[in-house]
Amino acid sequence: MTPGYGLGFRSLDAEVETSLPVEGSLPAWLSGSLVRNGPALFEVGGRPVAHWFDGLAMLRRFAFDGGRVDYRNRFLRSGAYRTARDGHLVPGFADVGSGDSALARFATLLVTAVTDSVDVPLPRVSRCPARRPADNANVIVERIGGEYVALTEAPYRVAVDPETLATLGTVRPNLPRGHLTCAHLHHDRETGEVVGYDTRFGHPSRYLVHATAASGERRLLASLAVRDPSYMHSFALTPNYVVLTEFPLVVDPLDLLRPDRRDAFIDAYRWEPERGTRVTVLDRRTGGVVARPVADPLFGFHHVNAFERGDELVCDLVTFPDPSPVEGMYLDVLRGEAYEAPGGALTRLRIELRARGTPPISMETRYDGGITLPRLSPRVRGREHRYVYGQGTHERVTDFAHEVVKVDATTGETRRFSRDGWYFGEPVFVPAPRPAAEDEGVALTVALDVDAGHSWLVVLDGEAFEERARAALPHAVPFDFHGQFFPELGSGR
Repeated sequence: MTPGYGLGFRSLDAEVETSLPVEGSLPAWLSGSLVRNGPALFEVGGRPVAHWFDGLAMLRRFAFDGGRVDYRNRFLRSGAYRTARDGHLVPGFADVGSGDSALARFATLLVTAVTDSVDVPLPRVSRCPARRPADNANVIVERIGGEYVALTEAPYRVAVDPETLATLGTVRPNLPRGHLTCAHLHHDRETGEVVGYDTRFGHPSRYLVHATAASGERRLLASLAVRDPSYMHSFALTPNYVVLTEFPLVVDPLDLLRPDRRDAFIDAYRWEPERGTRVTVLDRRTGGVVARPVADPLFGFHHVNAFERGDELVCDLVTFPDPSPVEGMYLDVLRGEAYEAPGGALTRLRIELRARGTPPISMETRYDGGITLPRLSPRVRGREHRYVYGQGTHERVTDFAHEVVKVDATTGETRRFSRDGWYFGEPVFVPAPRPAAEDEGVALTVALDVDAGHSWLVVLDGEAFEERARAALPHAVPFDFHGQFFPELGSGR
């Protein structure tokens, strides 16, 4: 029997554009657009995709202006989407795709490697099913320079019109190039640069840290050789440092190309807890390694934030004891009665950067009641923060995200918001203009109401963490991943 929240893992075909009826009171200052990204098509060629991460991307836009909310949703017309509509599935995170997965994986990496090694345009790859680009950019939408792009972990960006959500085309960033990329970028408010990193497989493999200026030009900040690259979905940034948390889920690049492999990309990774968790701190000015201590073995997807406090570097992230959340997000598990929600912990790492020899690293749990998809005020990113917002799984661990939480990272005090029969997405915090406190603003989330059969846009007060307003959507929105609030994007009407 499919659980009630299974509606959130059902494909949505309808694309609509409408105004949403608002119940309650929106802040007068709330103006701009929340653009969310996530999977919405889970069947291709008559069969379901294997993993939540491999559903086909759909964008959702909530435009706020003068107390009204306008909504539209639209599939990302990527190469992967067009291939899917033809009945073929492109290999992804945990899905082998249609046809020979080993050939597909080899061809994709080979094409990327060739174009990385010489200064030539990316060859046309759309005619061969095995070489169609894995540009199913279903993780997030970011603004890089003057361009809005949908991102995933493949080294492609899909440009979109932020007003209409129309797909403008798939592009490869300029150098440096890697085979995997980080979809969670950092915007440096001081320099205006967007900082990210790629992983390039080879002997040796490398982590390539880069910064993109407002002009779109990308420069290399650091190139770090690594034998067995770690699976890292995000990283942390401070004014002086880049922080890479290398969990012991690692891969030998040659395993990705073995002709006898017929499993998915993520299956090539191995969990080796004896390695511990290596935290690599890079100097943003020189690219050199400042510290590389090793902590206890952990796994995680999302960093919350990092900041400098004197000679100490502090990094908060959501962690799990092992990579079992990856296995728990296969669709047959999520849709089954035996699903157990991953109870992530808010974990704080401290590194003494000026210590002689290997810097000591300490690890402490700030909240262990179950949290995923953490967010905080963009005003404190890279600086010392106090409040973390996220999806919550509290007490009923066999249920999907049935609440959202606000955690005081200093005291551990927690506020929760839930409604019977509602299941929540990531809460995106929008600060009030010139806030007097870090948590003065609102948290925007989307809740699936399984009894009513549709989703709600929910606006929570950032301080009290109580509902201020809600707006009913015309359909049930599948559970998505991440959203960004763009204050420059009004209603467009």
